[in-house]
Amino acid sequence: MNEILSKTYFSDKVVQLVVENRLIAKSRKPGNFVMIRIGEDGERFPLTISDADPVKGTITLVVQIMGVSSSKLVALEPGDSITDLVGPLGKPTHIARVGTLLAAGGGVGVAPLLPIVEAYKKAGNRVITVIAARNKDLIILEDEISKWSDELIIMTDDGSYGRQGLVTAGMEEIILREKIDECIVIGPAIMMKFASILTRKYAIPTQASLNSIMVDGTGMCGACRVSVGGKTKFTCVDGPEFDAHQVDFDEMLMRLGGYVQEERKAAEIYSQKL
Repeated sequence: MNEILSKTYFSDKVVQLVVENRLIAKSRKPGNFVMIRIGEDGERFPLTISDADPVKGTITLVVQIMGVSSSKLVALEPGDSITDLVGPLGKPTHIARVGTLLAAGGGVGVAPLLPIVEAYKKAGNRVITVIAARNKDLIILEDEISKWSDELIIMTDDGSYGRQGLVTAGMEEIILREKIDECIVIGPAIMMKFASILTRKYAIPTQASLNSIMVDGTGMCGACRVSVGGKTKFTCVDGPEFDAHQVDFDEMLMRLGGYVQEERKAAEIYSQKL
């Protein structure tokens, strides 16, 4: 159970893991996530499921090395097992036939976007996808996303691949060109904030998959709380997807930075042990 079957480096900081877990593979839906713990004294942290194969009994996770826990996970090799893997958690994406969907993913946000794009396409929608990263080396899952997109636009900050510019530039190009019925955005909080500002300008219904700090992932701790439409919501049980135009992204960004000093100290201690 929870054995790592394969490990692929997309870059020096982004790794794809295929993990054996038949129960989660069978019941997972687009938008679901899992909570992971590495070692008996490890902390819990969330990862969205980017793919699943119920026949083989596997799920696919994409990990960006951010701190101690993600570093410990990426240090595991095929044949090793993850100590705890709980899921599927969160509310799955509401998939419907809406017409034309604009899907936007930034960085590793492309991984959780993949099953959503696939599901919308299978539901009979026209799907236009914009993915973005700082440079060419950080663009992930291009072929997989392209398979389920009627059109794929790639944006890079430095212009090393695709078109130069932020994800919002690619989104607005599409919006100005044709009618968009619905939008979903997944990526860094600051990216989702400005994507939301853009789609609000054009009155396009938009969902954002939030990446709040989580501790238990089941609604008990309250660490992942966010303000949506002036009300407190828990990302883990009420989300992770919310009406982007109702999310208080400034509050969310402030809360995401709440443990920066502790994270740096933990990283220093961990590096000294290596």
